[in-house]
Amino acid sequence: MTAQPTPVLITVTGPDKPGVSSVLFAVLVRHGVEILDVEQVVIRGQLVLGVLVSTDHDAEGLQEYVEQAMASVAMAVEVEVGVDPETMTGSTHVVVVLGRPVTARAFSEVARGLAAQGVNIDTIRRVADYPVTGLELRVSVAEDTDEADAALRSALADLSATIGLDVAVERDVLARRAKRLIVFDVDSTLVQGEVIEMLAAKAGCADEVREVTEAAMRGELDFTESLHQRVALLKGLPATVLDEVAADLVLTPGARTTIRTLKRLGFRCGVVSGGFDYIIESLVDDLGLDFHAANELEIVDGHLTGRVVGEVVDRAGKAVALRRFAQQFGVPLAQCVAVGDGANDIDMLNTAGLGVAFNAKPALREVADTALSHPYLDVVLFVLGVTRAEIEAADAADGLELERL
Repeated sequence: MTAQPTPVLITVTGPDKPGVSSVLFAVLVRHGVEILDVEQVVIRGQLVLGVLVSTDHDAEGLQEYVEQAMASVAMAVEVEVGVDPETMTGSTHVVVVLGRPVTARAFSEVARGLAAQGVNIDTIRRVADYPVTGLELRVSVAEDTDEADAALRSALADLSATIGLDVAVERDVLARRAKRLIVFDVDSTLVQGEVIEMLAAKAGCADEVREVTEAAMRGELDFTESLHQRVALLKGLPATVLDEVAADLVLTPGARTTIRTLKRLGFRCGVVSGGFDYIIESLVDDLGLDFHAANELEIVDGHLTGRVVGEVVDRAGKAVALRRFAQQFGVPLAQCVAVGDGANDIDMLNTAGLGVAFNAKPALREVADTALSHPYLDVVLFVLGVTRAEIEAADAADGLELERL
């Protein structure tokens, strides 16, 4: 009767230096083992190397040789013979913790919250040190079901609101790094402030327009109705004011880095806005966006008439636009990302495979997959699994200066 292979877990720790891996694997080669899994991390110059192998031969003899080999390079080693590989399956979820700063107290609350849900932390790595500290945790849920997933998301969302950290949760599947199209809302997302309020300031009706805007963003007023009310207040405004406002737009910190990085990764990037196409076109040209959809203001004899031309891009219209662009570029909705801040973005975020609420009103935060509260758009990249080191390495290769604000 053929003996069953014995699984052996080898964990090497100590100062990171050349030759450690080669010495270990030389021993493994001599013993003819099968490699089942390998993982290595370096934290502040300290190496942690884990190798799970299977051997048909003398497991205890392998242990002795591994311990001798690691002693020769002054590394500590722990060898566990007969571990159960079934208990070492891959992580089920990725949890991204973002803060400025991430304090030990706050992080301990995250760890405690995960433990309360029966979740084990498999690995932790830093994904960003600027503009926020970002930690990516790969975790394992005991029962990877839709119910367990929903419970984990709900628990971490509640926790996030009390500890001052953003906590994003996604299933640890290949699709996480397979997103290919991203759509941004414009006002208070891609740019700072609300365009229609900037127009209203030129028309002398800023207070009236702001009141209607805030009611609409809170979900207290139908967006289409609110848009018609606000645009009506702009009647008689010279069309030249549109150029002035377009020139005054200020990008959200990190917006240029975000778009540049996503385009390098092959994303189709665009905007879908309840604002106005005349003004948004300048953003499209400046950032090299692939698509856009927005409302059209009626202009007669060089002045605004106070009316919108054509079908309004409202809450439902934003979702329709996302579907249209996804179909145009041949990208499944599951591989689309939507980022917005108001109630009129709800349908769009629900339609996308990943919906991100960015400094959002409560109505949107409640339905989004992930809610971010820091005023830096490049934080979206960390949620997508892109690290700050990868961003800066790519910028350096292109001869660009780091965008440090």
